[in-house]
Amino acid sequence: MRFSAGHGSAPRAAARAAGGTAVVAAACGLALAACGSVPAPGSAPAASASPSGASAPAASGPPSSPPASPSAAGGLAACATSQLKVALTYTGALGGQAGGYLRFTNDGSAACQLRGWPAVTALTAAGQATPLRRAHSTMYGAWQQPSPLPAVTLAPGGSAYAVVAAADQPAGSAAACPAPYVRLRVTPPGGSADVVVSAWLPGARTYLPSCAAINGSTTGEVSAITPLSALPH
Repeated sequence: MRFSAGHGSAPRAAARAAGGTAVVAAACGLALAACGSVPAPGSAPAASASPSGASAPAASGPPSSPPASPSAAGGLAACATSQLKVALTYTGALGGQAGGYLRFTNDGSAACQLRGWPAVTALTAAGQATPLRRAHSTMYGAWQQPSPLPAVTLAPGGSAYAVVAAADQPAGSAAACPAPYVRLRVTPPGGSADVVVSAWLPGARTYLPSCAAINGSTTGEVSAITPLSALPH
């Protein structure tokens, strides 16, 4: 709406001034309300999931976040290993990595929560054990670590996920990668027991690769627990 200046009396001018002040105040109020509703950067939704083979983007590093506490936020206990079913789903190969999503499904009768990184050790057929490093981003699954990490609530039957991936091509002058990993030993965040699952990736038609980086370090990595909604699927 366009306003034009006129020749009114002083009272009219005062009324118009008061009206303008009210409009500005109302606009400011709306702006403040909008600002208050903007989520904090890096926040992630808390939800559940349950895929069968897929993962996220690359880029990892040494653990930098504190381990998950034995009890989760909101008064809910951390999910015990005994009440979880663990499987590898959403598998495939993408951008020089092969991997999948570890699915943690609440098989119990009470809700629980998962937060942080699961501990995952990859095993070859010969029994060689290699702990996977904590990823802060992954190429497979395009996962990026949010801050703070979400506590994902699992209602009975609900699921949460973690991306597991490794480079699938030899680095440098290496002619081939070593024998792949055939099993994964998985301990959920806050858990004290582990379960062993197959490392076969149907989507990539191979087991999880054990290819090393050019400096000889392992490329196998695992993301923190995340809802499926935060991953491509």
